[in-house]
Amino acid sequence: MRKQILATIEHNSRIDLKELAVLLGATETEVANEVAQMEKEHIICGYHTLINWDNTDQDKVVSLIEVKVTPQRGLGFDKIAERIYKFDEVRSVYLMSGGFDFTVIIEGKSMKEVSMFVSNKLAPMEAVISTSTHFVLKKYKDYGTILNEIQSDERISVTP
Repeated sequence: MRKQILATIEHNSRIDLKELAVLLGATETEVANEVAQMEKEHIICGYHTLINWDNTDQDKVVSLIEVKVTPQRGLGFDKIAERIYKFDEVRSVYLMSGGFDFTVIIEGKSMKEVSMFVSNKLAPMEAVISTSTHFVLKKYKDYGTILNEIQSDERISVTP
């Protein structure tokens, strides 16, 4: 039942427990207890709403920062990741394989605000060797959701 609950709420976290129970052929109490247990075990870590900020009047810049670090003896990457994810601007931190160690995703009101975060907070950290910042110019799909369907031009071509 866990797998089915997770698959369902991953795509629709607003689903009512009663509706979820009917979908799974279980009682509402069974589903509620299972969800509560998964929250306690940190399998379910939160519920989020996906917002297309481009369709609002809010200025928001998202950037992906590649970070190379020197791991700390006995602590590896975990302590460095913790220092990074505690900054309010940071939305996500991922340990990566390949040419750099972390991917850090941050949000700011402007490119200048993001660059100030990198130059004043992230880059000066003792373990950080280098950073490379990439700005998101447009989101087409986020967390499995298409944000703006590309409209095809259905006009008939007229040539003389």
